Amino acid sequence: MTAFVLGSRIALFWVPIAFTSTLAAQCDAWQQRVEYTMRVELDHATHRYTGRAELRYFNNSPDTLDHVFFHLYPNAFKPGSEMDVRSRTIADPDARIGGRIAELAPEQEGDLHVNGMTQDGAPVHVTEMGTIEKVALARALLPGKNTTFRYGFTGQVPVQIRRSGRNNAEGVAYSMSQWYPKIAAYDERGWHATPYVAREFYGVWGDFDVTITMDAAFVVAASGVDQGSGSSGNTGSQALAGTKVDRRFKARNVHDFAWAADRDFIHTTDTVPGGPVLHFFRKQEDEFAENWNALPGYMIRCFQYMDEHFGKYPWPQFSYVQGGDGGMEYPMMTLISGHRGLGSLVGTSVHETVHSWYYGVLANDEGSFPWLDEGLAEYAGSKVMQELFPRPEDPHASAYAGYWSMVNGDHEPPSVHADHFRTNRTYSGTAYNFGEVFINQLGAVIGERELATGLLRYFDACAFKHPDPVDLERAMEKQSGLELGWYFDEWINTTRTADYGIRSVLQVDGEVRIELERIGDQLMPVDLELVHRDGMVERYHIPLSLSNGVKRAGSEADPFTPLPAWQWTNRTYSFALPGSIAQLRAIALDPLQRVADIDRTNDRVDLPGSTEGFIRP
Repeated sequence: MTAFVLGSRIALFWVPIAFTSTLAAQCDAWQQRVEYTMRVELDHATHRYTGRAELRYFNNSPDTLDHVFFHLYPNAFKPGSEMDVRSRTIADPDARIGGRIAELAPEQEGDLHVNGMTQDGAPVHVTEMGTIEKVALARALLPGKNTTFRYGFTGQVPVQIRRSGRNNAEGVAYSMSQWYPKIAAYDERGWHATPYVAREFYGVWGDFDVTITMDAAFVVAASGVDQGSGSSGNTGSQALAGTKVDRRFKARNVHDFAWAADRDFIHTTDTVPGGPVLHFFRKQEDEFAENWNALPGYMIRCFQYMDEHFGKYPWPQFSYVQGGDGGMEYPMMTLISGHRGLGSLVGTSVHETVHSWYYGVLANDEGSFPWLDEGLAEYAGSKVMQELFPRPEDPHASAYAGYWSMVNGDHEPPSVHADHFRTNRTYSGTAYNFGEVFINQLGAVIGERELATGLLRYFDACAFKHPDPVDLERAMEKQSGLELGWYFDEWINTTRTADYGIRSVLQVDGEVRIELERIGDQLMPVDLELVHRDGMVERYHIPLSLSNGVKRAGSEADPFTPLPAWQWTNRTYSFALPGSIAQLRAIALDPLQRVADIDRTNDRVDLPGSTEGFIRP
């Protein structure tokens, strides 16, 4: 039974009991593991490098493997590659790539090849296919067993075009990402040997022990912890030119390894209280020096906010390195173009830092679910930026604007693989804007406080694993006590849009009768606000029947009264409250503006101060 009295906060209602399931049911699937030991030597005169690697590969799957795959990412930077063709034929090319790959001379191209690979001492057959290499095993790898690959590799650093490369637009000598033969991910859906066409990455958890040999005049920044080689403190003195030295780094429990080098890097450090050491590598440019000098203070606060609200950063260090072509995340470091105003530098650094949580710790398959890391990074990053630069505007407003713009254009389901969106615009609008909207909007379904706690639950359950959307869904279901399959299914797998409206407000005897309608196809619960002429505000919540419950009292900052559920098969919903329309100034749906309703003009009715009703034409 539910009792309502207009103008009061008296309410009797049933609240679902919280689930008592443990976290163990989430993210408990098997996952492969790797141990890399690599030595690489770079000749800065020719921009070529040679290396030796030992890779111990653990097959924790229930499957017997007779082959494995490796990624050879630098091969994308050759005329005629899949990245080249895709960049020249997509409707809206990335301006950083465009037709540049097609114009590369041989000495400017990227290149990576494996030679002399063995498996436990036995030679294996290798087939190179552009940015992918297939390795037929000398002996099958049984479930629960491990094997060791040893191989050499040779590569050429391309002119910097996308993420990795040499001599970027700001003069950074080397931005070394996706530079080594990287074994592909294998999970319950099989191999993910995805050709490189400039999108996202998916790696295998493991440990890296990497020694980099190059001219001593270069300052080197890298994933992992410097093992006392002295490279982090190297000033890049030209007096050392011509002498090669080793720099050794170790990174534990990561799924990639990146590094950068330049003669003129200025290296400074700062420390997050109770947290990691932050390293900053930038070139000396007076125009932007002030912004880089201010960056550590902002990043310390960023780490503190993330640790408190989204989970504890687990590694001992993080590096901000000038390089690349914008901003890109890697384990324990990011490459960021440095010619930026303070707001842009901080904003980009925040986004890439937050990726240490959503990509770094929660290492989902970014190709299949790009919104799951980019969207969460955008959501958390917006919270961090609001903390660093407080403003009255909704910190998520720009994400909604981007989503609506995409809906009015070329809209595709978020479940499309990152590489296969028809346009770059739709990919970005989906991965970044939709992803942030999807998370923020979930607060309207389960409550803002439950959302915050649910994200911590998700982090704790899935850290150092490869979560899928269902793992986020289960974390939120366990936290809220509601069923959310309908929310994840329709928003992720369709292009349906939400549009709810107020259809009529009528005075019938001693009651105010309100009728709502669902105009769009996307299902959602409804929040409703009644504003009285004396200034009093009442909030109501209409749950969706498919949730099999209602968000808990206390899940929102302001109290609300739950109404009976909206049966999902019904296009309209009516309810009556005792009282007079004359008492009301306005009725509004979604007062906190969290639902991505495509037409908000029908969400509010301003009343004339009489018993005259309202019927939408």
